[in-house]
Amino acid sequence: MTLPRRKKTSGDAPKPRTVSRMAAVQALYQMDLAGTDAGEVIEQFMATPDVVEGAEADASEDLSVSLEGADTTFFAEVVKGVVRRQRDIDPLVDQQLRTGWRLVRVDSILRAILRGGVFELLERTDVPARVTINEYINIAKAFFEADEPKVVNGVLDRIAHKVRAKEFEAPGEGA
Repeated sequence: MTLPRRKKTSGDAPKPRTVSRMAAVQALYQMDLAGTDAGEVIEQFMATPDVVEGAEADASEDLSVSLEGADTTFFAEVVKGVVRRQRDIDPLVDQQLRTGWRLVRVDSILRAILRGGVFELLERTDVPARVTINEYINIAKAFFEADEPKVVNGVLDRIAHKVRAKEFEAPGEGA
């Protein structure tokens, strides 16, 4: 499986955190499928920035992952943070999915995208909620062509309105 590349305009390189988020989603996906430890996956991604051995049932496949231009500290923080906060993240996502759906039933890439986005909404308050939501929608668009980006938008938006309500207040509201 090749890591999707965002469409770029001439000379438009992805931002370091965008690259980091994409790699973090790929690492979370690999961990989910193979049951690999976060530290081990991070080490693999850092040691081999161009190709990481596939973790899927078909181990002959390689995952092309480039951390070139990435904020590697941010990448590691997202991966470790999702693992550390997974017991908080998964129920939040479950509450936002359609009735009868649970996070364990959704595609593993979509699950990784949602977990990364929710982690950032919970802990990375230095990044505006709207930026986080937009970044993870774009990641979903890189992997999916159907309704999954809309699912990411809806789930992350509802969670953001709960955990970062002040960011969505109109000027003069609140306080």
